[in-house]
Amino acid sequence: MACRPAWQPAWRPLAFCARRRAHSTLPARREQAEALPPRLALPADEVLTDRHGRRHTYLRLSLTERCSLRCGYCMPADGVKLTAAERLLKPAEMLRIAEAFVLAGVTKIRLTGGEPTVRADLEEVVGSLSSLRPLGLEHVALTSNGVALRRRLPALRTAGLDSINLSLDTLDRRRFEQICRRDALPKVLETIDAAIDHGYADNGHLKLNCVVLGGVNEDELPAFARFAAERPLDVRFIEYMPFGGNNWSEAKLVPAAEMRARLLASGIALTPVDTHAHDTARSYALDGGRGRVSFISSMTEHFCSGCNRVRVTADGNLKVCLFGQRELSLRDALREGASTVELHALIHAALGRKHARHAGMHEIARQAVRPMTTIGG
Repeated sequence: MACRPAWQPAWRPLAFCARRRAHSTLPARREQAEALPPRLALPADEVLTDRHGRRHTYLRLSLTERCSLRCGYCMPADGVKLTAAERLLKPAEMLRIAEAFVLAGVTKIRLTGGEPTVRADLEEVVGSLSSLRPLGLEHVALTSNGVALRRRLPALRTAGLDSINLSLDTLDRRRFEQICRRDALPKVLETIDAAIDHGYADNGHLKLNCVVLGGVNEDELPAFARFAAERPLDVRFIEYMPFGGNNWSEAKLVPAAEMRARLLASGIALTPVDTHAHDTARSYALDGGRGRVSFISSMTEHFCSGCNRVRVTADGNLKVCLFGQRELSLRDALREGASTVELHALIHAALGRKHARHAGMHEIARQAVRPMTTIGG
């Protein structure tokens, strides 16, 4: 079908293609798109439901491919080839995509990167997303490495940021520099304290993400548990996952079951905490502690059956699975003048191809998956 734009799936009605041929300017295409017959519109509760009955209410939106750290599990040693600026989503396009998802039932949006704080307009982005609350958005979150976040916390709170996840893989300064290729641990620790002071830890809204690497930092599990016991936060231990250029191997993977066993062997009691069916983490209270620890076992104890997440990369591609290779350009759809109805149809079609579970760690390791920093980690 020569008339089909790159973003348009083959199932699109022929009449739509004929209409596309008739328009030569973007405004005309957009005007015609908004006039699509009602029969193309999907009920809101169907747009984000896949063929396995999973309803997706959580959008992870990447703001940038750039990062101020160079963590080996996320970014190849020689860096990544960055997407040209004109192919990245503009703020208005981000908002338009976010609005389409919220209208379809998304209640939570998490901003990721790269590192979101490299954007000077981060507060404006948060504020624009917060304006979608009357449409049904309930929560705006941020994942950051924490290096440059501390001074921006008050403005982000005012803009509408509800919660923060901070990446921290070690409490040792020299080891931090080895893992992240930057000497920035003091800045991250200052950000953690400041986030608590600004109320981000209230109601469990401050989490630390710790990627556990065999032979590197698994000996720090007890220290992180004590760190959580002293503060109102959730330390989440994450299994090492294979991504482009990160030299993943099973030898470096520490299974979540082994992590729990190590903590128990060190004398740290873990009391299971009931969590939501969609949570990626299994959480445990620490006896007498202020915080808790959790385990994200993407590789050894997958939680695909409860997945309610979709991702949009900084270059505007929709990924319905973190480890999937297929992507759909919502950016191209927008720039061709797609209406919200058409975006919903595209999103629904992509979710219709989502598998019941990921392919498994060995198969994923053989695939050409993007580096994590360009997916939205």
